[in-house]
Amino acid sequence: MIASPMVCHDPERHLSILHLEDSLADHRLTVLTLRRAQLAFDMQHADSLEAFQAAIASQSIDVILADYQLPGFTAMDAWQLVAQHSDHPPFILLSGAIGETAAVDAMRLGIADYVLKDDMARLPHVIQRACEVHESRRLREHAVQELAASQKRLAELAEHLQSSIEQERAAIAREIHDDIGGALTAIRFDLAWIGRHSTQEGVREHAQAATSMLQHAIGASQRIMMNLRPPILDQGLVAAVQWLAEDFERRTSVPIKMVTSSANMPLSDAVQLVAYRTAQEALTNISKYAAPTLVRIDLSDSEGMLTLEVNDNGKGLDTRALEKPKAFGLKGLQERAKMVDGWLDISSRPGQGTSLILSVPLASIPPPTGDDTR
Repeated sequence: MIASPMVCHDPERHLSILHLEDSLADHRLTVLTLRRAQLAFDMQHADSLEAFQAAIASQSIDVILADYQLPGFTAMDAWQLVAQHSDHPPFILLSGAIGETAAVDAMRLGIADYVLKDDMARLPHVIQRACEVHESRRLREHAVQELAASQKRLAELAEHLQSSIEQERAAIAREIHDDIGGALTAIRFDLAWIGRHSTQEGVREHAQAATSMLQHAIGASQRIMMNLRPPILDQGLVAAVQWLAEDFERRTSVPIKMVTSSANMPLSDAVQLVAYRTAQEALTNISKYAAPTLVRIDLSDSEGMLTLEVNDNGKGLDTRALEKPKAFGLKGLQERAKMVDGWLDISSRPGQGTSLILSVPLASIPPPTGDDTR
C-alpha cells in the first residue's frame, strides 16, 4: 500500500521523490538538474522492481520518476503496482528510450507526463505542473465525496422530516377523532334533546340552527382528519385510492377511471403511505391546475413492482416548473419515493395532459408487521 502523499507543491517543505533508474550517472544528473532549479526535495533511488515496490510501501512519496526501459522490466510494470491505489502520487516517465507514441499511450493509462533525458531542463517545471494537477484532482475528489455525504445527510433529514410529519399527522388525527369528534357528537345529541323537549319556539329554532352549524363543524373535522391520516388506509391501498378517486369526482365532477391488478395488495405501511400521498398530491394538482375532462388511475403490484400511474387529459405541465426553487410538492413526492427505494417519473406536454408514475420495487420492502405506527 502506498503511503499517503503530502501536498506536493507546498513551498514550506521538501518533496519526497522516488527515482526508478538503473543508471547511477543518470540518477545523479537528475539530482543535479533539480538542485540547479532550486527545488527543495529528498530523493530515493531504486534500480529494481523489488526495491521500487518496497519504497512505495514503506514511505510517503510525492512524485515518482521512472526510466522507461530497465533490465528485465519496464516502467509500465512499475506503474501497474502504483495504479492499484487510488491515492497514488504523480508518475512521470524520465527516459531516453521511449518514442512519442509510446509515451502518449502511457499517459492515456494514467501516467502524469514524460520528459526525455535529452531535455532534462524541463523536468522541474513538469514536476511542479504534475503536482498541481494531482492536488487539483485530489481536492476535486474530496469535494465530490463531501457533496455525496452532504446529499446523503440531506436525504436522511428529508426522510426524518417526512416520518415526523406523518407521525404528527396521525397524532392530530387521533386527537380530532377521540376528543374533538367525540365532544361535537355529544353536543349534537344534547342539542337534539333540547329541540325535542323545549316548549318555546325560539329555543327550538336556536337549537336547530346550532345543530346545523354543529353538523358543519363535524363534517369539517372529519375532512381534516381524513386528510391528516385517513382511517380507510387500514383497509388497504386499493380502498384508500378508490376513496380518493370518489372524493375527487364528488368535488370536481370530473370522472375518474380506476384500474387495479388486484383488490388486495399486501404492502408495508411505508409503501402504502407513500403511494397514497402520491395519489393525493397528484389529484390535488389536477384539480387546481389541469382542468381535465377525464382522469385515469392505474394501480398494479405485478412482477414484484408496485406501480401507481395517474394520467389526466388537461392543460399539461411545463416541465420547467419542476425545477423552480419552490416546487416543493412534487419534489417532496420524489423524496418520499426514495424513502422506499422507489422513483417518480413525470411527463407532460402543454395541452396534452400529464402522466405521473410512481414505481416501487417490492422485493426490497418487508411485509406488513401489523404494528400501526403511522
